[in-house]
Amino acid sequence: MATEISSIGKEALLSQLFEGSGWINERGCAFSGDGDFSTVHKVFMEKVDFDLTYNPMRHLGHKLALNVIGELYARFSSPVGLDVMVALSNRFSAEDVQALWEGITAAAKEYGLKHLALDLIPSAAGMVVSMAAYGVAAKDVAEKRKKAQSKDLLVLSGDLGAAYMGLHVLEREKAAFQGTPAGTEPKQPDLTKYKYIVGEYLSPYLKPGIPGRFAEAGIVPCGGYFVTRGLGDAAKRIAADTGLGVKIYIGRIPIASKTFEMAQELNLDPITAAVNGGDDYRMLYVVPIEFHETLRRDFQDWDIIGHLAHSDVGEVLVTPEGAEIGIHAQGYEQ
Repeated sequence: MATEISSIGKEALLSQLFEGSGWINERGCAFSGDGDFSTVHKVFMEKVDFDLTYNPMRHLGHKLALNVIGELYARFSSPVGLDVMVALSNRFSAEDVQALWEGITAAAKEYGLKHLALDLIPSAAGMVVSMAAYGVAAKDVAEKRKKAQSKDLLVLSGDLGAAYMGLHVLEREKAAFQGTPAGTEPKQPDLTKYKYIVGEYLSPYLKPGIPGRFAEAGIVPCGGYFVTRGLGDAAKRIAADTGLGVKIYIGRIPIASKTFEMAQELNLDPITAAVNGGDDYRMLYVVPIEFHETLRRDFQDWDIIGHLAHSDVGEVLVTPEGAEIGIHAQGYEQ
């Protein structure tokens, strides 16, 4: 009898596949050179990872480049280069490719990449984009990095849930646009009211130079995570990597007022959007507790949302009343 992947969870299945193989599923590798060299490779598929109905090509190119650059930041590496391969069906024009590439090169300039490469190949249907980014961390980062311990802090770079709400708006307006009766001119939606949340989905932003800023403050995180699949997914990864529990305080999760407003309009829980929504493009670092005062003084644009705990705690959300709620995330056994 076939086993459904959902019954064991994607992450557990991946662990099983690599168990005893002699390899580790690193999702990007690191090796020594003039510094610690890291690579990140991801593949993005039309109608799975993006919808061209509402994703402008230029925004899409920038967003996909940032997706892999953010993973380098999570490893405390400064991006150096990006190799791009785009598979295209014959419905795409040279202008489409140009717009996509403009977004990619804009990201390359913004984040200081020194090397770029592009290749185009045919596709039977739709678009597929392969991104391989590489970067370098200072040689002494590995030496200074401490093993994560209970009470170490979880530090987040920005608010959560807005991109998920923006996606809801875009999907709703797409359905309305496509549902226009035959013979009737479809109306372009007015998204002015939703500018912030739609922008967070279509064109996310990550401050350049994050590893350098932490290094200047003398902080080397125990670990880093790029939050693109929700805070819950990041919490699960932290627990798996450290062997420790994770406590996140609901009252400390930053959520923008526009996200609250949209959640109310859709009758959705904004906390659920933050924990399980995805596409936020935020950095989450595990920082030794000894840097608590430095964080409060010099990183006021970051939020301390929780801390590590003993392993028997598991991964939990802590309510303002002190109750603990287990965290669930897509791809993990429930």
